[in-house]
Formats: sequence, structure tokens, C-alpha cells
Amino acid sequence: MSVQYRVVFKKNDEAIEGPDDADVVIRIDAKNATMNPTTAFMAGKLKAEGNTRSLFEALWSGEAEKVISQLASRP
Repeated sequence: MSVQYRVVFKKNDEAIEGPDDADVVIRIDAKNATMNPTTAFMAGKLKAEGNTRSLFEALWSGEAEKVISQLASRP
């Protein structure tokens, strides 16, 4: 399973982690990055493109919350 995370600060300003050929790409606006990723997904604030199983594994494992938090707290 490979995941690419994108935290969007503004248009053309994103913090990205993960390979370009990832199974799933997870995107969230920086203003929503403090939300629990599962809640954000259910509320339509976290978007995902690609393999749904990989998305759910990232949410369930806690990896998504950890990586999104790191990307959103960039200096």
C-alpha cells in the first residue's frame, strides 16, 4: 500500500509526502488538518483519489493522522 498525502495551504502551495505513483492520494486543506481524518473524510473535508482500501487502511492505522499533522505544521 502506498499513499501520497497533500496538505493544501493555498492554490499552488501544498506540502506533499509520498510517491507520485501511490495507490491513493489523500488531500486536505490546512485549515481542516486538525480534524480527525476519518471525521474529515465523512464530512467531505478530506478528499481521496484511488484505491479505497488503501485509504481505509491509512485511516484505521493512524498513519493518516500522523502524516497530515506533520505536513500541516510546517514552519
